[in-house]
Amino acid sequence: QVQLVESGGGLVQAGGSLRLSCAASGSSYAIGWFRQAPGKEREFVAAINWNGVDTTYADSVKGRFTISRDNDRNTVVYLQMSSLKPEDTAVYYCASSPYSDYRYKHWGQGTQVTVSS
Repeated sequence: QVQLVESGGGLVQAGGSLRLSCAASGSSYAIGWFRQAPGKEREFVAAINWNGVDTTYADSVKGRFTISRDNDRNTVVYLQMSSLKPEDTAVYYCASSPYSDYRYKHWGQGTQVTVSS
């Protein structure tokens, strides 16, 4: 059974940085970050495969966000967010996919990120 726990959210000023963490138990092929702002649908942010070689990003965060993972003892996937904008405000979720086509099966509870202008 895969369990995902996000942490690292908070309040930051526009232009600032924040690092989110997703602690994952169990095996997965890929882990992704998604976000959902109030009144909007959930959207993809970034994803990384099991060995960290393959990463993908939404156009809206390319060049500002970096996804990485640490598989040493337990799997932790990080989302380093820089040059934050008010429109990055959302609840951020990490999700796990056991499939190479990145269909996500397990989800964390989310962490709130608020960017003030």
